[in-house]
Amino acid sequence: MVPRLAPRCPVRPFPWQVACSAGAFVRQSTCVGASRTPVWGRLHGVQGTTPLVRRGSSSTSSQAPGVALTCERYPVRRLPFSSVSEDDLATFERIIPGRVITDPEELAASNVDWLRTMRGCSKVLLKPRTSEEVSHILRYCHERNLAVNTQGGNTGLVGGSVPVFDEIILSTALMNQVISFHNVSGILVCQAGCILEELSRYVEERGFIMPLDLGAKGSCHIGGNLATNAGGLRFLRYGSLRGTVLGLEVVLADGTVLNCLTSLRKDNTGYDLKQLFIGSEGTLGVITAVSILCPPKPGAVNVAFLGCPGFAEVLQTFSTCKRMLGEILSAYEFMDAECMQLVGHHLRLARPVQESPFYVLVETSGSRAEHDAEKLSSFLEHVLGCGLVTDGTLATDQRKIKETLFFAVAFTLDARRCGPCGRGSQRR
Repeated sequence: MVPRLAPRCPVRPFPWQVACSAGAFVRQSTCVGASRTPVWGRLHGVQGTTPLVRRGSSSTSSQAPGVALTCERYPVRRLPFSSVSEDDLATFERIIPGRVITDPEELAASNVDWLRTMRGCSKVLLKPRTSEEVSHILRYCHERNLAVNTQGGNTGLVGGSVPVFDEIILSTALMNQVISFHNVSGILVCQAGCILEELSRYVEERGFIMPLDLGAKGSCHIGGNLATNAGGLRFLRYGSLRGTVLGLEVVLADGTVLNCLTSLRKDNTGYDLKQLFIGSEGTLGVITAVSILCPPKPGAVNVAFLGCPGFAEVLQTFSTCKRMLGEILSAYEFMDAECMQLVGHHLRLARPVQESPFYVLVETSGSRAEHDAEKLSSFLEHVLGCGLVTDGTLATDQRKIKETLFFAVAFTLDARRCGPCGRGSQRR
Protein backbone atom coordinates (compact mmCIF):
# COMPACT_ATOMS: atom_id res chain seq x y z
CA MET A 1 0.00 0.00 0.00
CA VAL A 2 1.34 3.41 -0.92
CA PRO A 3 1.45 5.84 2.06
CA ARG A 4 -0.97 8.76 1.84
CA LEU A 5 1.07 11.77 2.77
CA ALA A 6 0.40 15.46 2.56
CA PRO A 7 2.28 18.41 1.09
CA ARG A 8 4.17 20.89 3.17
CA CYS A 9 5.09 24.41 2.11
CA PRO A 10 8.01 26.42 3.48
CA VAL A 11 5.89 29.33 4.73
CA ARG A 12 7.94 31.68 6.91
CA PRO A 13 5.78 33.35 9.58
CA PHE A 14 8.78 35.38 10.81
CA PRO A 15 11.87 36.49 8.86
CA TRP A 16 14.23 34.95 11.42
CA GLN A 17 12.64 31.50 11.42
CA VAL A 18 14.16 28.86 9.21
CA ALA A 19 11.20 26.49 8.87
CA CYS A 20 7.47 26.78 8.78
CA SER A 21 4.82 25.78 11.25
CA ALA A 22 2.34 24.66 8.65
CA GLY A 23 2.28 21.03 7.73
CA ALA A 24 -0.21 18.40 6.76
CA PHE A 25 -2.91 20.86 5.72
CA VAL A 26 -0.71 23.55 4.18
CA ARG A 27 -0.94 24.30 0.48
CA GLN A 28 1.70 25.97 -1.64
CA SER A 29 2.28 29.56 -0.58
CA THR A 30 3.24 32.55 -2.67
CA CYS A 31 4.67 34.57 0.20
CA VAL A 32 7.84 36.54 -0.41
CA GLY A 33 10.96 34.48 0.09
CA ALA A 34 9.18 31.12 0.08
CA SER A 35 9.91 28.43 -2.44
CA ARG A 36 7.16 27.80 -4.99
CA THR A 37 7.90 24.10 -5.06
CA PRO A 38 6.00 22.14 -2.39
CA VAL A 39 7.80 19.41 -0.48
CA TRP A 40 5.85 16.15 -0.60
CA GLY A 41 5.61 13.31 1.84
CA ARG A 42 5.22 14.71 5.32
CA LEU A 43 3.64 13.16 8.35
CA HIS A 44 2.73 16.54 9.81
CA GLY A 45 4.79 17.60 12.77
CA VAL A 46 8.38 17.62 13.86
CA GLN A 47 9.40 15.12 16.48
CA GLY A 48 10.35 18.03 18.62
CA THR A 49 11.57 18.20 22.02
CA THR A 50 8.32 18.13 26.96
CA PRO A 51 8.08 21.88 27.29
CA LEU A 52 10.83 23.65 29.22
CA VAL A 53 8.12 25.45 31.16
CA ARG A 54 4.60 24.28 31.86
CA ARG A 55 2.10 26.16 29.81
CA GLY A 56 -1.14 27.39 31.28
CA SER A 57 -4.26 25.39 30.66
CA SER A 58 -7.70 26.64 29.77
CA SER A 59 -11.25 25.48 30.23
CA THR A 60 -11.98 25.57 26.52
CA SER A 61 -10.54 23.34 23.88
CA SER A 62 -7.00 24.16 22.82
CA GLN A 63 -7.23 27.64 24.30
CA ALA A 64 -4.04 29.51 25.19
CA PRO A 65 -4.49 33.14 26.23
CA GLY A 66 -2.64 35.50 23.92
CA VAL A 67 -1.82 32.87 21.28
CA ALA A 68 -3.89 33.14 18.10
CA LEU A 69 -4.80 30.09 16.05
CA THR A 70 -2.22 29.41 13.35
CA CYS A 71 -4.92 28.77 10.75
CA GLU A 72 -6.38 32.23 11.41
CA ARG A 73 -3.06 34.08 11.26
CA TYR A 74 -1.67 32.60 8.05
CA PRO A 75 -3.13 31.86 4.58
CA VAL A 76 -3.43 28.10 4.95
CA ARG A 77 -6.38 25.84 4.25
CA ARG A 78 -7.39 22.47 5.55
CA LEU A 79 -6.93 19.74 2.97
CA PRO A 80 -9.67 17.12 2.62
CA PHE A 81 -8.71 14.90 5.53
CA SER A 82 -11.34 13.16 7.63
CA SER A 83 -12.37 14.42 11.05
CA VAL A 84 -12.07 12.30 14.16
CA SER A 85 -15.29 10.52 15.05
CA GLU A 86 -16.50 8.62 18.09
CA ASP A 87 -15.75 5.37 16.29
CA ASP A 88 -12.16 6.55 15.75
CA LEU A 89 -11.80 7.32 19.45
CA ALA A 90 -13.14 3.88 20.31
CA THR A 91 -10.60 2.27 17.97
CA PHE A 92 -7.72 4.26 19.48
CA GLU A 93 -8.91 3.25 22.95
CA ARG A 94 -8.67 -0.41 21.93
CA ILE A 95 -5.14 0.10 20.59
CA ILE A 96 -3.81 2.09 23.58
CA PRO A 97 -6.26 1.67 26.49
CA GLY A 98 -6.33 4.64 28.86
CA ARG A 99 -3.89 6.71 26.80
CA VAL A 100 -6.31 8.54 24.51
CA ILE A 101 -6.45 12.14 25.76
CA THR A 102 -9.48 14.27 24.85
CA ASP A 103 -9.63 16.58 27.89
CA PRO A 104 -9.25 20.17 26.57
CA GLU A 105 -7.15 21.22 29.56
CA GLU A 106 -4.66 18.39 29.00
CA LEU A 107 -4.58 19.14 25.28
CA ALA A 108 -3.88 22.85 25.73
CA ALA A 109 -0.12 22.49 26.25
CA SER A 110 0.29 20.15 23.27
CA ASN A 111 -1.53 22.55 20.95
CA VAL A 112 0.86 25.47 21.63
CA ASP A 113 4.56 25.66 20.74
CA TRP A 114 7.34 26.57 23.18
CA LEU A 115 7.61 30.14 21.90
CA ARG A 116 3.82 30.56 22.23
CA THR A 117 3.50 31.83 18.66
CA MET A 118 1.66 28.88 17.08
CA ARG A 119 -1.58 27.20 18.19
CA GLY A 120 -3.56 24.35 16.73
CA CYS A 121 -6.95 22.98 17.72
CA SER A 122 -6.38 19.23 18.00
CA LYS A 123 -9.05 17.34 19.92
CA VAL A 124 -7.09 14.11 20.41
CA LEU A 125 -3.70 13.28 21.93
CA LEU A 126 -2.42 9.70 21.66
CA LYS A 127 0.37 8.31 23.86
CA PRO A 128 1.70 4.98 22.60
CA ARG A 129 4.40 3.06 24.47
CA THR A 130 5.74 0.78 21.72
CA SER A 131 6.50 0.88 18.03
CA GLU A 132 3.79 -1.74 17.48
CA GLU A 133 1.20 0.65 18.93
CA VAL A 134 2.51 3.46 16.74
CA SER A 135 2.23 1.13 13.75
CA HIS A 136 -1.41 0.25 14.54
CA ILE A 137 -2.29 3.92 15.01
CA LEU A 138 -0.69 5.09 11.76
CA ARG A 139 -2.13 2.19 9.77
CA TYR A 140 -5.61 3.05 11.00
CA CYS A 141 -5.13 6.78 10.35
CA HIS A 142 -3.88 5.98 6.86
CA GLU A 143 -6.97 3.89 6.11
CA ARG A 144 -9.28 6.56 7.54
CA ASN A 145 -7.44 9.49 5.90
CA LEU A 146 -6.79 11.13 9.28
CA ALA A 147 -3.95 13.66 9.57
CA VAL A 148 -1.31 13.03 12.23
CA ASN A 149 1.04 15.46 13.98
CA THR A 150 4.06 13.79 15.59
CA GLN A 151 5.23 15.44 18.81
CA GLY A 152 8.18 14.77 21.07
CA GLY A 153 9.00 17.19 23.88
CA ASN A 154 7.51 20.18 22.02
CA THR A 155 10.40 22.57 22.60
CA GLY A 156 10.94 23.17 18.89
CA LEU A 157 11.28 26.83 17.94
CA VAL A 158 9.63 26.88 14.52
CA GLY A 159 6.14 25.58 15.33
CA GLY A 160 6.56 22.28 13.53
CA SER A 161 5.73 20.15 16.58
CA VAL A 162 2.18 21.52 17.03
CA PRO A 163 -0.85 21.06 14.77
CA VAL A 164 -2.08 23.69 12.35
CA PHE A 165 -5.71 22.53 12.39
CA ASP A 166 -7.28 19.53 14.13
CA GLU A 167 -4.61 16.93 13.42
CA ILE A 168 -4.26 14.00 15.81
CA ILE A 169 -1.25 14.57 18.06
CA LEU A 170 0.93 11.46 18.37
CA SER A 171 3.18 11.91 21.41
CA THR A 172 6.33 9.85 22.08
CA ALA A 173 6.45 10.92 25.74
CA LEU A 174 5.79 7.40 27.08
CA MET A 175 8.31 5.76 24.78
CA ASN A 176 11.10 6.42 27.26
CA GLN A 177 12.80 3.08 27.92
CA VAL A 178 16.50 2.24 27.55
CA ILE A 179 16.58 -1.03 25.61
CA SER A 180 20.26 -1.90 26.04
CA PHE A 181 23.73 -0.47 26.66
CA HIS A 182 27.06 -2.11 25.86
CA ASN A 183 29.66 -1.27 28.51
CA VAL A 184 32.62 -1.96 26.20
CA SER A 185 31.57 -0.33 22.92
CA GLY A 186 29.40 2.40 24.47
CA ILE A 187 26.48 1.66 22.13
CA LEU A 188 23.15 2.79 23.54
CA VAL A 189 19.82 1.51 22.22
CA CYS A 190 16.74 3.33 23.49
CA GLN A 191 13.25 4.46 22.57
CA ALA A 192 12.70 7.81 20.88
CA GLY A 193 10.92 9.42 23.83
CA CYS A 194 13.90 9.25 26.20
CA ILE A 195 14.86 12.69 27.53
CA LEU A 196 18.39 13.70 26.58
CA GLU A 197 19.48 14.69 30.09
CA GLU A 198 18.29 11.39 31.55
CA LEU A 199 20.22 9.52 28.87
CA SER A 200 23.28 11.62 29.71
CA ARG A 201 23.06 10.65 33.38
CA TYR A 202 22.52 7.01 32.46
CA VAL A 203 25.63 6.71 30.29
CA GLU A 204 27.80 8.91 32.56
CA GLU A 205 27.22 6.46 35.40
CA ARG A 206 28.78 3.88 33.11
CA GLY A 207 31.79 5.95 32.07
CA PHE A 208 30.46 7.43 28.81
CA ILE A 209 28.79 10.63 27.61
CA MET A 210 26.15 11.45 25.04
CA PRO A 211 27.66 12.95 21.87
CA LEU A 212 24.94 15.62 21.98
CA ASP A 213 24.45 18.39 24.55
CA LEU A 214 22.11 21.36 24.16
CA GLY A 215 20.04 23.87 26.10
CA ALA A 216 16.78 21.92 26.02
CA LYS A 217 18.35 18.68 27.27
CA GLY A 218 16.16 18.61 30.37
CA SER A 219 13.07 18.30 28.18
CA CYS A 220 13.95 17.35 24.60
CA HIS A 221 13.57 13.80 23.35
CA ILE A 222 16.30 11.93 21.53
CA GLY A 223 13.84 11.17 18.73
CA GLY A 224 13.21 14.88 18.24
CA ASN A 225 16.95 15.54 18.27
CA LEU A 226 17.38 13.04 15.46
CA ALA A 227 14.36 14.24 13.49
CA THR A 228 15.86 17.75 13.48
CA ASN A 229 19.54 16.65 13.32
CA ALA A 230 20.32 18.86 16.32
CA GLY A 231 23.90 20.11 16.52
CA GLY A 232 24.45 21.14 20.14
CA LEU A 233 27.52 22.26 22.05
CA ARG A 234 29.59 19.14 21.34
CA PHE A 235 29.32 19.34 17.56
CA LEU A 236 32.93 20.54 17.20
CA ARG A 237 34.32 17.47 18.95
CA TYR A 238 31.94 14.66 18.01
CA GLY A 239 30.35 15.95 14.81
CA SER A 240 26.69 15.77 13.81
CA LEU A 241 24.26 13.06 14.85
CA ARG A 242 24.54 11.57 11.36
CA GLY A 243 27.95 10.22 12.27
CA THR A 244 27.12 8.86 15.73
CA VAL A 245 23.74 7.22 15.05
CA LEU A 246 24.23 3.57 14.13
CA GLY A 247 20.63 2.59 13.51
CA LEU A 248 16.98 3.61 13.71
CA GLU A 249 13.57 2.03 14.02
CA VAL A 250 10.97 4.02 12.11
CA VAL A 251 7.24 3.64 11.46
CA LEU A 252 6.13 4.86 8.04
CA ALA A 253 2.86 6.65 7.30
CA ASP A 254 1.02 3.47 6.35
CA GLY A 255 2.08 1.68 9.53
CA THR A 256 5.01 -0.22 8.06
CA VAL A 257 7.78 -0.73 10.64
CA LEU A 258 11.24 -0.16 9.16
CA ASN A 259 13.74 -1.88 11.45
CA CYS A 260 17.26 -0.54 10.82
CA LEU A 261 18.16 -0.72 14.50
CA THR A 262 21.61 -2.17 14.01
CA SER A 263 24.36 -1.74 16.60
CA LEU A 264 27.17 -2.61 14.19
CA ARG A 265 29.48 0.38 13.80
CA LYS A 266 31.38 -0.80 10.72
CA ASP A 267 28.61 -1.75 8.32
CA ASN A 268 29.41 -1.42 4.61
CA THR A 269 26.39 -3.32 3.30
CA GLY A 270 23.45 -1.99 1.33
CA TYR A 271 21.68 1.34 1.53
CA ASP A 272 22.09 3.51 4.62
CA LEU A 273 18.35 4.10 5.03
CA LYS A 274 18.62 5.67 8.48
CA GLN A 275 20.19 8.79 6.98
CA LEU A 276 16.91 9.55 5.20
CA PHE A 277 15.17 10.05 8.52
CA ILE A 278 17.84 12.00 10.41
CA GLY A 279 16.95 15.65 9.85
CA SER A 280 13.76 14.82 7.94
CA GLU A 281 11.60 16.53 10.62
CA GLY A 282 8.83 13.95 10.50
CA THR A 283 8.31 14.11 6.73
CA LEU A 284 9.05 10.44 6.10
CA GLY A 285 8.06 8.59 9.26
CA VAL A 286 8.00 8.48 13.05
CA ILE A 287 11.30 7.58 14.73
CA THR A 288 10.52 5.11 17.51
CA ALA A 289 13.95 3.81 18.60
CA VAL A 290 17.62 4.65 18.09
CA SER A 291 21.03 3.03 18.36
CA ILE A 292 23.71 5.62 19.10
CA LEU A 293 27.44 5.48 19.76
CA CYS A 294 28.49 7.19 23.01
CA PRO A 295 32.12 8.34 23.42
CA PRO A 296 34.06 7.62 26.64
CA LYS A 297 33.67 10.18 29.41
CA PRO A 298 36.71 12.52 29.44
CA GLY A 299 38.90 12.45 32.52
CA ALA A 300 39.49 16.21 32.55
CA VAL A 301 37.22 19.07 31.49
CA ASN A 302 38.06 22.78 31.50
CA VAL A 303 35.93 25.74 30.45
CA ALA A 304 37.13 29.27 29.65
CA PHE A 305 34.81 32.26 29.13
CA LEU A 306 36.51 35.09 27.25
CA GLY A 307 35.75 38.61 26.04
CA CYS A 308 36.74 39.65 22.51
CA PRO A 309 36.96 43.22 21.14
CA GLY A 310 35.48 42.37 17.71
CA PHE A 311 34.15 39.65 15.44
CA ALA A 312 37.45 39.43 13.55
CA GLU A 313 39.10 38.56 16.87
CA VAL A 314 36.44 35.87 17.48
CA LEU A 315 37.42 34.18 14.22
CA GLN A 316 41.15 34.52 14.90
CA THR A 317 40.66 33.11 18.40
CA PHE A 318 38.86 30.14 16.91
CA SER A 319 41.71 29.47 14.49
CA THR A 320 44.20 29.79 17.34
CA CYS A 321 42.07 27.41 19.41
CA LYS A 322 42.16 24.70 16.80
CA ARG A 323 45.90 25.13 16.27
CA MET A 324 47.01 25.26 19.92
CA LEU A 325 44.45 23.04 21.66
CA GLY A 326 44.13 20.44 18.93
CA GLU A 327 42.64 17.16 20.06
CA ILE A 328 41.37 18.41 23.44
CA LEU A 329 39.16 21.19 22.01
CA SER A 330 35.56 20.05 22.47
CA ALA A 331 33.40 23.18 22.17
CA TYR A 332 33.63 26.74 20.88
CA GLU A 333 30.64 29.10 21.14
CA PHE A 334 30.42 32.86 20.61
CA MET A 335 27.83 35.45 21.67
CA ASP A 336 27.49 39.19 21.24
CA ALA A 337 26.77 42.02 23.68
CA GLU A 338 23.06 42.05 22.84
CA CYS A 339 22.75 38.41 23.87
CA MET A 340 24.52 39.21 27.13
CA GLN A 341 22.03 41.99 27.86
CA LEU A 342 19.08 39.71 27.14
CA VAL A 343 20.42 36.99 29.43
CA GLY A 344 21.02 39.52 32.19
CA HIS A 345 17.53 40.95 31.77
CA HIS A 346 15.55 37.72 31.51
CA LEU A 347 17.57 35.31 33.68
CA ARG A 348 19.27 37.72 36.10
CA LEU A 349 22.69 36.17 35.48
CA ALA A 350 25.75 38.23 36.30
CA ARG A 351 28.34 38.78 33.57
CA PRO A 352 31.39 36.54 34.33
CA VAL A 353 33.84 38.88 32.56
CA GLN A 354 34.06 42.61 31.89
CA GLU A 355 31.80 44.08 29.22
CA SER A 356 32.91 43.32 25.66
CA PRO A 357 31.40 43.48 22.16
CA PHE A 358 31.70 39.69 21.85
CA TYR A 359 32.14 36.72 24.15
CA VAL A 360 33.59 33.26 23.57
CA LEU A 361 33.23 29.99 25.44
CA VAL A 362 35.99 27.42 25.01
CA GLU A 363 35.69 23.88 26.42
CA THR A 364 38.44 21.27 26.48
CA SER A 365 38.05 17.56 27.19
CA GLY A 366 40.91 15.14 27.62
CA SER A 367 42.33 12.25 29.62
CA ARG A 368 45.08 14.04 31.61
CA ALA A 369 44.31 17.11 33.69
CA GLU A 370 47.94 18.32 33.82
CA HIS A 371 48.41 18.02 30.06
CA ASP A 372 45.15 19.84 29.30
CA ALA A 373 45.79 22.61 31.83
CA GLU A 374 49.22 23.28 30.35
CA LYS A 375 47.88 23.55 26.79
CA LEU A 376 44.98 25.75 27.88
CA SER A 377 47.27 28.05 29.87
CA SER A 378 49.55 28.48 26.88
CA PHE A 379 46.57 29.28 24.68
CA LEU A 380 45.18 31.87 27.11
CA GLU A 381 48.55 33.56 27.51
CA HIS A 382 48.89 33.80 23.75
CA VAL A 383 45.44 35.25 22.99
CA LEU A 384 45.66 37.72 25.87
CA GLY A 385 49.15 38.76 24.88
CA CYS A 386 48.29 39.48 21.24
CA GLY A 387 45.03 41.30 22.01
CA LEU A 388 42.61 38.75 20.61
CA VAL A 389 41.03 38.50 24.08
CA THR A 390 40.62 41.37 26.53
CA ASP A 391 39.34 39.47 29.59
CA GLY A 392 38.53 35.94 30.66
CA THR A 393 37.69 33.50 33.40
CA LEU A 394 38.65 29.86 33.73
CA ALA A 395 36.61 27.09 35.38
CA THR A 396 38.18 23.75 36.29
CA ASP A 397 36.04 22.28 39.10
CA GLN A 398 32.74 20.67 38.17
CA ARG A 399 30.52 23.24 39.88
CA LYS A 400 32.13 26.18 38.10
CA ILE A 401 32.14 24.31 34.81
CA LYS A 402 28.40 23.63 35.03
CA GLU A 403 27.73 27.26 35.97
CA THR A 404 29.74 28.54 33.00
CA LEU A 405 28.17 26.09 30.57
CA PHE A 406 24.72 27.03 31.87
CA PHE A 407 25.55 30.65 31.15
CA ALA A 408 26.52 29.78 27.58
CA VAL A 409 23.39 27.67 27.11
CA ALA A 410 21.31 30.59 28.40
CA PHE A 411 22.92 32.75 25.72
CA THR A 412 21.92 30.44 22.90
CA LEU A 413 18.39 29.91 24.22
CA ASP A 414 17.75 33.61 24.71
CA ALA A 415 19.22 34.53 21.35
CA ARG A 416 16.91 32.09 19.60
CA ARG A 417 13.93 33.30 21.57
CA CYS A 418 14.44 37.05 21.34
CA GLY A 419 16.85 37.80 18.53
CA PRO A 420 15.34 39.03 15.23
CA CYS A 421 18.37 38.11 13.17
CA GLY A 422 18.30 34.35 13.40
CA ARG A 423 21.30 33.89 15.68
CA GLY A 424 21.85 30.31 16.68
CA SER A 425 20.01 27.22 15.59
CA GLN A 426 16.27 27.52 15.11
CA ARG A 427 15.46 23.83 15.40
CA ARG A 428 15.25 21.54 18.41
